[in-house]
Amino acid sequence: MYNFNMGNETEQPALLGFVSDLMFSTRIESTARRLGFQMRWVESADEFGPDDEVPQRRQLGEHLVGRGAVLLDQITRLHPALIIFDLGNGQIPWREWMALIKSVPATRRIPVLAFGSHVDVDTFKDARARGADVVLARSRFISSLPDLLLKHARVVDAAALEADCEGPLSPLALEGLEAFNRGEYFEAHEYLEEAWNEDQSQAKELYRAILQVAVAYMQIERQNYNGAAKMFLRVRQWIDPMPDNCRGIDIGRLRDEARRVHEALLRLGPERIAEFDRSLLRPVHFQRPQ
Repeated sequence: MYNFNMGNETEQPALLGFVSDLMFSTRIESTARRLGFQMRWVESADEFGPDDEVPQRRQLGEHLVGRGAVLLDQITRLHPALIIFDLGNGQIPWREWMALIKSVPATRRIPVLAFGSHVDVDTFKDARARGADVVLARSRFISSLPDLLLKHARVVDAAALEADCEGPLSPLALEGLEAFNRGEYFEAHEYLEEAWNEDQSQAKELYRAILQVAVAYMQIERQNYNGAAKMFLRVRQWIDPMPDNCRGIDIGRLRDEARRVHEALLRLGPERIAEFDRSLLRPVHFQRPQ
């Protein structure tokens, strides 16, 4: 299976380009690197293999098969800061894929930038209707490329997040963590959602990440395979950018444990979810305020 993450990994945010024209891809790659991004490319849908031979990806929980399901799986794992579509790339079913990306909670928040021929007005309208956030003529795209990447890429301010993570846990968040560790996942969600609503800092996403893990675990307890699978894909966009420790919570450990739970869920599939080993649903490790 094609993997966007192949190659050397860095801490740089990733951009994903569906571009086959070498002139454009070279220019985009050069500009992206200069601005501190890493590029991942898909030039053709054939890179995923024949559509009728791509295995079902039921773990997505979206009832999808074939290349579209693999596409969502890979985008969720990479979670790029920006997706770029060349509307003139006939080797990519961009109408289908763009609409798919914008229809699924795990990927819909990722900005989509598209460019094409300035004379093809109907294609521009179609791209906007399919969910593109920005649609530009090729000439404008190339001439404004550095500004476009900086303006539209959704990048976490790591320094600000680190600073906010030095703050204390709110009393509501503490209640939510304690409920989580008792296996009361619905109650944990309620407390953590309230804590998220009250917090105004960047670190508030910490609470959203944990509450979504709680919902995933709750769905496993209810033997709802699709519900759990969807939540595990949603949670990555919140938990992956977090530092390994935030407000005294061992996020690195929770991230690893949630990934193991997800992998165990996938191995079982919906038919065997009743056999899930509940001992894998571990508590959150955190430092209680003095």
